[in-house]
Amino acid sequence: MKWITREHPKIDRIACPWLIKNFVDKDAEFIYTAKELVVEKAEELNAIPYDIAGVEYTHYGEECTFDYIIKKHCITDSALLDIATIVRGADTDSFQLAPQSAGLWSISAGLSYNYPDDHEMLEIGMKMYDALYSWAKYVKDEKHNWNP
Repeated sequence: MKWITREHPKIDRIACPWLIKNFVDKDAEFIYTAKELVVEKAEELNAIPYDIAGVEYTHYGEECTFDYIIKKHCITDSALLDIATIVRGADTDSFQLAPQSAGLWSISAGLSYNYPDDHEMLEIGMKMYDALYSWAKYVKDEKHNWNP
């Protein structure tokens, strides 16, 4: 299936493709376009619009699109639920939700600056979310304990 959203992604528009590709639709194709063209292009390309106001896959209340995808597709993986809190904090400027949220925002903003090509950034961002998932799934309780 094709999925479409607005260009120049940062948090949700990188996190959601990672979530979709790994847990919802392994054959997903992602399209970025100008904000004002998302709905029109979605109809034209038979694509699912996401992370834009007025569509099904979007923010609801204080939750972001990543949260909606988890609920919509009944995903219960505890690591993903942890990541959802981090993504929500980063995407809604609610850094108090998780200590990792501010770092995720910083890295995402930096990636957006360094990679003006949305698909190139998506490729790098997918690896970043692979690493975040591995942390949440396997090593989140590990502490850095270097002591000189």
